Amino acid sequence: MMAGSNAELLQLLYWGVRILAGICFLHALLTRKDLYWILILALGTFFGGIFSTLAALVYTFQVLIPSLRGGGKAAGAAVARGVEAMKPLDVRIREARERLAESDTLQHRADVAALQARAGRPEEAQETLTPLLSGIYRDDPVVLLTAAELDLARNDHAAAEAKLSGDTLRGSATRTRALTLLAQTQAAQGKPEADATYREAMQGANTEEPRTRYAAYLIKSGRADEARALLDVILKSESRASALYRRQEREWFQMAAALLRDLK
Repeated sequence: MMAGSNAELLQLLYWGVRILAGICFLHALLTRKDLYWILILALGTFFGGIFSTLAALVYTFQVLIPSLRGGGKAAGAAVARGVEAMKPLDVRIREARERLAESDTLQHRADVAALQARAGRPEEAQETLTPLLSGIYRDDPVVLLTAAELDLARNDHAAAEAKLSGDTLRGSATRTRALTLLAQTQAAQGKPEADATYREAMQGANTEEPRTRYAAYLIKSGRADEARALLDVILKSESRASALYRRQEREWFQMAAALLRDLK
């Protein structure tokens, strides 16, 4: 009886560690950890083994638990962004309008307006955003950014630049998007400072958009060699990225591939 109980306990421990390895493997993929972690944890998940089991335990205590304590929302946010990015734009607009109907908040209204602008419906977007353009919300970073996107969609580059040039957007969570839009408006007006703004937008960016748009800017500026080198870097990033990140950034990876094809 004792031997049977020990065998069952060992089997439970074995499968418990395999499950733990699987959790660690998913965490490493979603948070884009180094390739060696992903490979070792994949071995532990699918094949077991003492070395991979030990690696899963090390990862749990050195990476997983600290991330849950200090930044546990990162993986969940990455999943949410990936799922949202895969939805058709019309579906995202409909769902955003439903959220707005349930709760008319600044964020919900700005989300609807931004999606409408992206879908090429600037009049609808302006109507959605108008209630926020006066009163206490007029200088809110989310409102400024969405209003600037509308200006850009209407080719009113000077108005967009005026909204994007202040310090409010550079110090907020919208920094990367704001700088990318600012660079676009500067480039559209033929301003040389667009180059520096694109470079600033790429620093600390969690999306491929700034790099891809900068590559397009380099091509238009006659700097094909620089653009080709940057596009190679972007596509190498795609080859190393998790499936989730590739889906999330699909628009920019596809744009980068198209730009590189046009250069060859």
